[in-house]
This record gives sequence, C-alpha cells and structure tokens, in this order.
Amino acid sequence: MKKNKTYAVFGLGRYGCAVAKELVRCGMEVLAIDMDETLVNAAIADIPYCKCADVTDIEVLKQLGIKNVDVVIIAMAQSLEASVMATMLCKELGVEKVIAKCSSEMNCKILEKVGADRTIFPEKESGMRLAKNLLSSGFIDAVEISKDVSMMEIEVRDEWVGKTLMELNLRAKYSLNVVAIIQNKKIETYIDPTVPLTKEMTLVVIANISKINKLREV
Repeated sequence: MKKNKTYAVFGLGRYGCAVAKELVRCGMEVLAIDMDETLVNAAIADIPYCKCADVTDIEVLKQLGIKNVDVVIIAMAQSLEASVMATMLCKELGVEKVIAKCSSEMNCKILEKVGADRTIFPEKESGMRLAKNLLSSGFIDAVEISKDVSMMEIEVRDEWVGKTLMELNLRAKYSLNVVAIIQNKKIETYIDPTVPLTKEMTLVVIANISKINKLREV
C-alpha cells in the first residue's frame, strides 16, 4: 500500500489554518506550527499535531523532525524574512518539496531564488480561478494540482440526472475520476456507484486538464 505523504504547515493564520484543516480532513498526517500560542490553541481541536515553535531556528526544526516531512507549506507571507529563512532551512534539511505563500510577485521570485519549489500568490491565483470559472459552464470551482491535472467541482448535468456513476462511466468516457459527492453541504468520500444522481449533487473530480476541456465542449 502506498504511504500517504506527510505535511508540515508553518503559520496558522487564516490561509495556513485552512490548508492544514483541509489536509487533515482528507486523512493526511499534518504538523502545524506557529509562534503564536493563541493561534495554536485555537487550531488544535481541528489539527491534532500543533506546536508552538520558531520555524526560523534550525535546531527547533531538527527536533520536530522536519527532515522527515514530504511537503512543507510556508504560510507566513506577512514576514518575508521569516519565510526566506524557513525556506532555506527546510531545503538545507532535505525537505523534498517546499511551497511558500507570497504577498507579492516580487516576493515569489525571492522565495524561488532561495529554494522554494513552488510559490503561491493567492490574490493572483484567486483572480485567475474566478476567470476560469466564469468561462466554464457547469464548473463551480477548480484547483490546479499540477500543470496538467486539476481537481474540480462540477454540477450534475441534466442528462446525468437519474443515472448512476456506473451507468455514466465517466472515467472511460472523459477520464474523470469522481473522488467525492457534495450534497446538502456535506462531502461524501464513500461513493456508491449504483445510486442515481440528483440535480442537487455536486461531483468532485480529478482529471487531466485536457480531458476537462473536452468535457466543457460537450
């Protein structure tokens, strides 16, 4: 069985906390760290492994076992200096992938220069996502997992209503992998392929972007 990746989130502001909670909800092992004890105490109910610590101290990172983490998300965009230091230390410790949140495009360039494998400028990405969604009939939201793959929420089309996932065979027709169904504001990850779809359902799918574009054209 393939082992799940392990994650660490540095910074428990609104963005970092949201990322950490979503990873935990999806069953991932997550270590969340912040220097503010108040933020740590507020998050610990939803994120079991929370620590109050200084992520710009390499000895602290060693004690926390950061070198054994697969992915570190640095969500301290308000402090470029701390983000730069944390990025450099993580790469020095051998972390495979470091993703850093930025407050400007210039900061993104700086963090990439010091070793960040990926940078995220939320304001820019949110604008791009909104534009994509406005252009996509029936597509509610999209998150790019990589340059080729996206996870999207799509409405149940009229012609799908009353049919089951088994009957529709979306994987064979469009290479869509349905990973969850949202109904009545609840996310169900256990999917019964024999249950007829209703208009009130939203499908969460993962697919190659080219395949999603093909579905848009249908």
